Amino acid sequence: MYPKGIRFRATSVGLKTMTPTGYDAVLERIAPAAKALRQQGAEAIVLMGTSLSFYQGAAFNRELTQRVSAASGCPAVTMSTAVIEGLKSVGGRRLAVATAYDDEVNRRLQTFLHEEGFEVLTIRGLGVENVADIHNVTPDGLLKFSVEVFESAQRPDALLISCGGLRTLDLLEPLERRCNVPVVSSLPHALRAGVRLLGRSGRVPGHGRLLSL
Repeated sequence: MYPKGIRFRATSVGLKTMTPTGYDAVLERIAPAAKALRQQGAEAIVLMGTSLSFYQGAAFNRELTQRVSAASGCPAVTMSTAVIEGLKSVGGRRLAVATAYDDEVNRRLQTFLHEEGFEVLTIRGLGVENVADIHNVTPDGLLKFSVEVFESAQRPDALLISCGGLRTLDLLEPLERRCNVPVVSSLPHALRAGVRLLGRSGRVPGHGRLLSL
């Protein structure tokens, strides 16, 4: 997405499962990872993993952001905040939501979105729990699933695809053409949010409405 002028570094917190138990197990690793990134020269930090930041609700998402910023001394944003900001930027309020998650994590995402002022018309997941299994989701399969989720909702004004492990950059424009609404997705739009913390526009024309703003 950003081949020139911006360098990315990553430190894993070792999340194994996309379940509340899995998230609980890595919470204490987040602040040390943020501090380590700062020591490696980071100027802004994105907490990747949408469900890791929304699973305890909107207030907890804000608390995690503060933890990362305090530990690192850098401006910070979570993946959950990135998609919320993205949806607001494109005027999305009535949502169709396609995810990688099981029913329990979807329930928590729906609660989080309601807390942030959105109406969830439908939410469906692929039922993935083990993080390693996310690589089995193919682009064609994800495109088909996302369209099915969108078409099952009554007049949504945006489509949200949630899970940082889903590769969606090349699906954004095809989905927007098919559904005729903006599409917001975890990974590309979290990277956009991080780049914007550096004072850049985050624009990547040719990959959907939000990345063209």
